[in-house]
Amino acid sequence: MDRTVLIIGPNYFNFPQASEAAFKREGWNTFVDLYDTPVHPYTTLMKWWYKLSPDKAGIRQRSKDKYNYHVLEVFRETKPQLVFVMNGESLYDSTLDVMRGESKVVVWLFDNRDRLPDALSHIDHSDLLLCYEQEDVEWYADQGKKAYFLPQACDTGTYHPIECSKDIDILFIGNLYTSHKRMKTMQAVVERFSDKYHIEVYGRYKPWFKGFFTWLTREHREIYKNVMVPPARVNELYNRSKVVLNIHQELQKDGANPRTFEIPGSGAWQICDYNPYIQKLFEPDEIGIYHNQEELFSLIEKGLSQDMTACVQKARNKVLEQHTYDVRVKEILATLKLNNSSE
Repeated sequence: MDRTVLIIGPNYFNFPQASEAAFKREGWNTFVDLYDTPVHPYTTLMKWWYKLSPDKAGIRQRSKDKYNYHVLEVFRETKPQLVFVMNGESLYDSTLDVMRGESKVVVWLFDNRDRLPDALSHIDHSDLLLCYEQEDVEWYADQGKKAYFLPQACDTGTYHPIECSKDIDILFIGNLYTSHKRMKTMQAVVERFSDKYHIEVYGRYKPWFKGFFTWLTREHREIYKNVMVPPARVNELYNRSKVVLNIHQELQKDGANPRTFEIPGSGAWQICDYNPYIQKLFEPDEIGIYHNQEELFSLIEKGLSQDMTACVQKARNKVLEQHTYDVRVKEILATLKLNNSSE
């Protein structure tokens, strides 16, 4: 039986496209519709208009009105059996209600609830709502509502081993300016190891739009690249690195960001900050988990002085078996009884 899924998600990273590939491998016809935030489409002209406008709320409202009208047109044209929404902060509950009248609706929140206030009510307008943070599942439970925990995954089409030299000793990729925890940790790592090892840090460190003088006078430019990099480039950097650091943002208390799976998927050794889910997810001989700064420093020295190949392979095997988008999509379809075995 031919089945069609409409995938709706934000126009950044590669999560909707990875989900689409997984649905296709399950035999589904797919349509993908991407939205921009805070306004759609977030072109250069729209970006400056939004930044300079005194009526940002009005612009966001009109943008959401237009996008919801558009996505309902796509829904009516594609006639999907399943609507798969990733985050969905640009969708109205009423839009989901229309879709749910003819299709199953799944919402996967792959960010913390504090970052997605406009999507939290979707639980009452969908057949299944999934959270990537276990504390958010508990938050819904306190309200008498049933959400499910589903962490992100590794996009194996993007993150995989490649042949290259290991010319980076310590690597971190991720925005720093939005997280005091990340900023403090990486500054400590740079202070401790920059004279001894080759360190590269990608992501916004001190962006110009947060202070031109601070951007102009930023330190260690050879280390802090202060730029975002696309997924394929991220995979290359992981493969070139002996140690890859994964530092979750403050809001992540009991879950895993996508880097948790992407780093082993790329074949790199990961050192990750502790939380209960990470501790249960990996064995001590699969990744390094630190609780404090001294443990972090010790794990970095271990990763740079010992052969971590066996640890990396164990972690990668676990990710490929349990934490890919193929696995996640199969779990979702089985929960909805839409997998092939339930026909």
